[in-house]
Amino acid sequence: MRSGWISGLVVSTLVLAAPVLAQETADAVAPEQATAGQVQALSEAAAASLQAKEEGRPVEAENWMVAAANPLAVEAGARVLRAGGTAADAMVAVQTVLGLVEPQSSGLGGGAFLVWYDADTQSLTTLDARETAPQEARPTLFQDENGEPLKFFDAVVGGLSVGTPGTPALLEEAHRRWGRSRWPDLFEDAIRLADEGFTVSPRLAALVEADAERLARFPATAAYFLPDGEPLAEGATLKNPAYAQTLRVLAAEGSAGFYGGEIAADIVRTVRTAPGNPGVLSGADLALYQVIERAPVCASYRAYEVCGMGPPSSGALSVGQILGMLDNYDLSVLGPDSVEAWRLIGDASRLAFADRGRYMADSDFVPVPTKGLVDPAYLFARGALLSGDAALEEVEPGAPEFDHALNWADDESIELPSTSHISIVDSYGNVLSMTTTIENGFGSRLMTNGFLLNNELTDFSFRTHRDGVPIANRIEPGKRPRSSMSPTIVLKDGKPVLAIGSPGGSRIIGYVAKSIIAWVDWGFDVQQAVALPHLVNRFGTYDVEEGTRATGFSKALTAMGYEVKARDLNSGLHAIEIGERLKGAADPRREGIALGE
Repeated sequence: MRSGWISGLVVSTLVLAAPVLAQETADAVAPEQATAGQVQALSEAAAASLQAKEEGRPVEAENWMVAAANPLAVEAGARVLRAGGTAADAMVAVQTVLGLVEPQSSGLGGGAFLVWYDADTQSLTTLDARETAPQEARPTLFQDENGEPLKFFDAVVGGLSVGTPGTPALLEEAHRRWGRSRWPDLFEDAIRLADEGFTVSPRLAALVEADAERLARFPATAAYFLPDGEPLAEGATLKNPAYAQTLRVLAAEGSAGFYGGEIAADIVRTVRTAPGNPGVLSGADLALYQVIERAPVCASYRAYEVCGMGPPSSGALSVGQILGMLDNYDLSVLGPDSVEAWRLIGDASRLAFADRGRYMADSDFVPVPTKGLVDPAYLFARGALLSGDAALEEVEPGAPEFDHALNWADDESIELPSTSHISIVDSYGNVLSMTTTIENGFGSRLMTNGFLLNNELTDFSFRTHRDGVPIANRIEPGKRPRSSMSPTIVLKDGKPVLAIGSPGGSRIIGYVAKSIIAWVDWGFDVQQAVALPHLVNRFGTYDVEEGTRATGFSKALTAMGYEVKARDLNSGLHAIEIGERLKGAADPRREGIALGE
């Protein structure tokens, strides 16, 4: 049963054609289409890992493991771990290489959420490095002269959408707290690859070609991604000396060299002079940026605690809500081939998304009923709504216990599927799960100092109110936009047993929840769990993964009352199971691998 599901996915992922990016709506745009295949010449260990992924097997190791979206980045992290570095050290190496070889997904111009299990203290914490709205931003930033929301890409492309980057500060803060390696050493691989060049992967080439029109709008961006006016070709050698220089500044000066000085001035100038769509980011915004440590949000599921990033992420809350509502249903008996199981999962997700749209935003700016949303009694009551045998006709937000009497209107913000995820376990027993992004594929399309700037502000609601009621996720100066990034660490008896996360816009929540269910309830190994074909329901339409066995549910789901649509559901799950041995998994829809010793 399981092997049929997964082999069907692997074959289809390798042959599906990349969709064209043309439409303006979130459902139509897939800026990170699924791709698989070899990036360039790999080490023997990396090649073996890639083969294991293609065969549907997890990679096993005794001491440490790293899983991420590109073999070059994984190998950089592996070298750090092999030399005695921590998961935090390895993350710096992985992220800086990812920012070079898959710049459309994450990088120094973006932000991230990090979940950390500390082996020494046996405790869990999270670091919030989400981008912030500039101090000059106003709630009407993405509205026209008539007070109507801008079209999505009219807001995205250019300076208006750029928030204060958080990733450089996160690299430094994680290393300060948990690093053992010399800070400058962690940049060596990325600097070497930027100076000497790397081979353009099939995925990067396809994405550049699909987005060529937008990339061509800005000279620095066009010069890099469209040399001589043509999109980068698969297999070409690409150098980025400007990025290498930026990394040298970071290696020598720390994040102060990014948030001040020439790099900061260039960022501000690029944003505020963007032709046709200038933004309001200032040098003061960069100077004021801080990473925030937050308590993790955890929800019980079976014998496990599923923990992740709280607000401004909706990830841990929504994943926890889905699992909590399903806790009293025996999915193990139903199994992955049961349409009834997918009805339960789909409608639990719809209920979670209804709560997400109303209540979840940056809790530093608006009250969020965080405890109430994952309270077992509340989730039991919400889960009781699933007891029928057909799709829920109506889905409304619930009424969780709230410390405040405020009421919010439902949000309508768009969050598109870009981003990248990193999972690492080091030889000391520390566990890192980090999701990192510049939001849309290629972010704002603005490039400076060798990296792209984010378009994170478009994760805010473009509207401020609905029928006179304020929207929690509206734009405010210094506020962090709501995210669906769901870096997750699963615990059993207080010990980490799984690190997992994915890119994919707001579908991240469904990808992560489904994979945890497959691993916990259906006995899938970690590679099978991440490769399992996707069925995701957020707002009523049931998305089934095009070209996979998931489409076989379409008729039965339609009979249950769902609108069903086959789509290219391009996750990028990277997971590590932690037990007697480490077992790593990389999503077959992307170019990544898991590597360990």
